[in-house]
Amino acid sequence: MSVSPGLADLSRLYQTEFVRSARAVGVLWAVCTLCFAIIQVVILVQPSWIGTSDVQPPLPSGTLGLFEVRNSAHDLCLSNHSCPPSVAVLVGVSLWAVWTSVLCLCLFRFCSAATVYKICAWLQLTAGFCLALACLLFPDSWESPEMKTLCGDSVGSFSPGHCSVHWAYILAILGVLDYAILATLAFVLANRQDALLPPDSQDGEDNLDQSHRAGSV
Repeated sequence: MSVSPGLADLSRLYQTEFVRSARAVGVLWAVCTLCFAIIQVVILVQPSWIGTSDVQPPLPSGTLGLFEVRNSAHDLCLSNHSCPPSVAVLVGVSLWAVWTSVLCLCLFRFCSAATVYKICAWLQLTAGFCLALACLLFPDSWESPEMKTLCGDSVGSFSPGHCSVHWAYILAILGVLDYAILATLAFVLANRQDALLPPDSQDGEDNLDQSHRAGSV
């Protein structure tokens, strides 16, 4: 069954525009991956996961992170914070996974785009899963002596007392959603790679096969 030239040209034009749109989405996905990899470093090192909100006179003011407690009243930095090591390890694994996905972007020059997208998607799912576990386990460490000194005796697991969550912890929670979106987008781009191949490449392969056959004859 022959296809009319007008319909073929329309299909070729639609596919060309679709390829351009997909490449733009892929570039946006890569930029977002790189940006959040940098943000992940900030989440790991910043002692701003939780801090004082309504400070009473006997209590100091400050913030607390995965590795240290900052007492703004006396300008102290207590690096021996008794946060569960598993939380820091999970955030570290999440950081490793997202930066590995960034390095895998170089594989676009050597491997098929679908394979690279799938590798990055699984790495981003791993990063999001580890970060989600870290966000769930972190409130369990609020019964530490540092937290009681900073937030009062009413502090407990999943009860911050006189403290409240700060921007680093909120950013980590938003990061879980961001990883889910990036991984889903990577899977979608990987599954659409066959449809994104321009018809010129297929015509080129057919012409190459015909030339090889003619040369062999």
